[in-house]
Amino acid sequence: MSRVSQPSGERGSLKWIQRAVNEAWPSLNEPILKAVGKDQAIDWRSPLHSDDYAEYRDGAFLERLGHGHLRPQLAAYWPTGGPQWDALGVTSSGTVLLVEAKAHVAEMCSPGSGASEASLKLIKLRLHETAEALRAKRERADWHVVFYQLANRLAHLHWFRDLGVDARLVLVNFLNDKEMAGPTSAAEWMAAYHVALHALGLSPRHRLAHYVIEVFPDVSSHLGTSTSALPDPAIYTGKPDDLIEK
Repeated sequence: MSRVSQPSGERGSLKWIQRAVNEAWPSLNEPILKAVGKDQAIDWRSPLHSDDYAEYRDGAFLERLGHGHLRPQLAAYWPTGGPQWDALGVTSSGTVLLVEAKAHVAEMCSPGSGASEASLKLIKLRLHETAEALRAKRERADWHVVFYQLANRLAHLHWFRDLGVDARLVLVNFLNDKEMAGPTSAAEWMAAYHVALHALGLSPRHRLAHYVIEVFPDVSSHLGTSTSALPDPAIYTGKPDDLIEK
């Protein structure tokens, strides 16, 4: 299924990304706008309260982003059952935002690809192409086994940009989720990503690094609060207080 309805998150990254998007947290939106540098607003396409907090993958995520015309290219690039994005957005200038959210470091340690033999062959090819494009070291770990989730997200970012789409991979790393024993500082998250990149044979300044945005919303300032009336769609205008994979 390419559209996956989600329950209202009760803990961890599912809870916090739903809230951050639908409540338009400045700590999520403002760093993204600053990094892109030419935008005044973010139109969040998922996960929306009015859309069952659905997450999207395969051709459906392209449709959600307004790039449904790329469905044939995606089908040739990656087998069905590709990345299921935690959030999707489009900025006012048309920049595509592909979001992966985490509340604790262990979430980075994703299992390897669970694809069939035929699908895995294609996946390995695409990951190899991406590794070569990013000039990864030859002694790197196998991308389809180690930190596979981060690897396939980078591959999809590479695919988009190779087609001329201004896309950014947004790594949302929540701080102070005590229930999940999550990091309390951006430095802790950065150290974890340095380990992951090292395992993948990548320098922190790899050739796509400029198009990877890392943000660190602090959940402690949102504990005990809730929003009863959520915007539809969730559009952030830059004003504080606005609103196993293959």
